Amino acid sequence: MHFKHFYDADLAQGSYLIGCQASGEAIVVDPRRDVRRYLEEAEANGLTIKAVTETHVHADYVSGARELAAAAGASLYLSGEGAPRQAGDLDWRYRFDHVALQDGDAIRVGNVELTALHTPGHTPEHLSFLVIDGGLTDHPGYLLSGDFVFVGDVGRPDLLDEAAGGSGTRFAGARQLFASLRDVFLRLPDYVQVWPGHGAGSACGKALGAVASTTVGYERVTAWWRDYLERGDEDGFVAALLDGQPDAPRYFGRMKRWNRQGPPLLGERAALRAISADEVRERLGRDLHLLDTRPEAEQWRGAVPGALTVPGGKSFATYASWVIDPERDDRDIVVLAPDGEAAERFRDRLAFVGIDRVAGYLPGLDGLELAPLPLTAADDLDGAYVLDVRTANEHAEGHVPGARQLHGGRVAWNLDGLPRDGRLVVHCQSGARSAVVAGLLRAEGFTNVSELEGSYLGWLEHRRSADDPGATPPTSRPQPGGTSHVR
Repeated sequence: MHFKHFYDADLAQGSYLIGCQASGEAIVVDPRRDVRRYLEEAEANGLTIKAVTETHVHADYVSGARELAAAAGASLYLSGEGAPRQAGDLDWRYRFDHVALQDGDAIRVGNVELTALHTPGHTPEHLSFLVIDGGLTDHPGYLLSGDFVFVGDVGRPDLLDEAAGGSGTRFAGARQLFASLRDVFLRLPDYVQVWPGHGAGSACGKALGAVASTTVGYERVTAWWRDYLERGDEDGFVAALLDGQPDAPRYFGRMKRWNRQGPPLLGERAALRAISADEVRERLGRDLHLLDTRPEAEQWRGAVPGALTVPGGKSFATYASWVIDPERDDRDIVVLAPDGEAAERFRDRLAFVGIDRVAGYLPGLDGLELAPLPLTAADDLDGAYVLDVRTANEHAEGHVPGARQLHGGRVAWNLDGLPRDGRLVVHCQSGARSAVVAGLLRAEGFTNVSELEGSYLGWLEHRRSADDPGATPPTSRPQPGGTSHVR
């Protein structure tokens, strides 16, 4: 059996190619939209992708399952579970052509068999896949658990409420998750390897481990939820699971809708063209967005007025989704990139979150006016509206007195609630997220926006050095299974 784990650090997302060398057939589970990587991996190992599937309707990225099935000429298998339980419930089953999978159905690629297990809780339709390498044994060896079980955690059951228009679904989802753990996961042999759909940094849970995989036995004895399951304490499990879940970015709702309806097919895309500084100057702020992909520290020294700050590191796609909503904004997008190859990598990453209107790239900033971005010192906050764009959990652990908390991934949808008169000072933990949000606010016409120098950590150090009793120090706020990764 050929087993390949693909991992994207930006989305903290895992996908899988599993093949049978004897038959030359393969299946891909939970692919992203950059489908070339799966086709190249299959070809390099003498395999042909015959089937594509995914564990559930994803909320944090645009699924590549439909794209890959079309590119490979493969059959597309998706969950047929999750029918609404009562009148008024949202129906999150897929609404485009596919082969529907029910609990217990199997997909075979040569000697390899994947059995669908209905594991609701994170979402009503969620499937996990139990993998048997039939060329060696008839015992299961792997569980592709999607967003059901993570390393050290389980999937959050509140996203339909938080991001997709649901009301009160979190409580039923939490109880379903308890039942899925009890009736499915804990009945598997301890030796079964568990390969989840996400790792540390994902907003699909609150305490995901940073290693790629685990086993049923290891989770049975180490996971935060084990004692609740041993005692049969469903109410305690529900309360612990729902407490302290991170804020969900608003773009998650769009991802859910697109993935349910069937994401647009990208197909083969033309090479991106280089765009001149003159064209950017003429169109910026009118029908064009410029994404400045340099590190935020470089942009502080000098940036193009009106450009969006979206550093091109590991959180590029996530940050872009905070500042561009393609359902409300049809402006063309130009990325700052040294050449066409780098620009196309950026385009691929933007496609992960459904930002597809990339018109070209700007090779450099020569010919464009640059201005330094304003920073506000920690002792100069009097009279300012201080906007904390960290999560609600981070804010609760310690904050600048009087600061208003609004997650960075929700700011673009709440501009009417922010003051356009007076000073607006933005901060996060160390400066990366606040740089993105400050750039958004400037591009949206807020004229007196600055970033807190050193962000919250810098402010905290300043207050400590001044021995100021007004500081609200961080506190230890334990969460089941550990703490979430903070970017």
